[in-house]
Amino acid sequence: MTRCFRCFSSTFVDVKGHVAPHIDSVQAAGASLSTSTTLKSLGVVLDQRLTFHDHVTNVVKSCNYHTRAIRHTRHLLTQSVAQTLACSFINSRLDYCNSLLLGTLAISLNRLQRAQDIAARVVMDAHHRTDAKQLLRQLHWLPVRQRILFKMAVLTRKAHTTGTPTYLSQHLHQRTATYSTRSSSLPLLTVPNPSTVFARRAFNYTAPTTWNSLPADI
Repeated sequence: MTRCFRCFSSTFVDVKGHVAPHIDSVQAAGASLSTSTTLKSLGVVLDQRLTFHDHVTNVVKSCNYHTRAIRHTRHLLTQSVAQTLACSFINSRLDYCNSLLLGTLAISLNRLQRAQDIAARVVMDAHHRTDAKQLLRQLHWLPVRQRILFKMAVLTRKAHTTGTPTYLSQHLHQRTATYSTRSSSLPLLTVPNPSTVFARRAFNYTAPTTWNSLPADI
């Protein structure tokens, strides 16, 4: 009989709620293969608690590597060229699958923000103690947290207006107003009531929450 298991902490629980012993290794073809606590899928590192700490570490390392490369040749580049390189090699990595980081730990987002701040100082050829917020405004770069919200808002709009992809649009439902209020005429989405903090990171909660938080004029 086939059983489905889901990873939770250091144990495995089947569909009936039975706890199975933790597996450290698997025997295959006479060899012992040790299990891993992380899995890389489409460039995203998934850990057993979905904290994305290892994924953020990889992104920060990659961003810092390209920032150092730009710094070494910054005196030979114009600001426009340096900005183009930073957008191609650094911001693109910060934006890749960043909607998964909505609701993650603040310490992880702060690490990504520091990587972007360093890149902004290099592009603008500024001192390492220069306020990065002003540099980001001059470069027209959204900070990391706002980039994540922007990506989630775009995904929600696409799924809600076009119905594709269906595995996302099926979680979005138009809110039906019981009473005639000022907000009843707005295209708001129904927000579920999750029972845990971890469930608040699911798409069916973060998507309508992000959508409903947008200003009415846009």
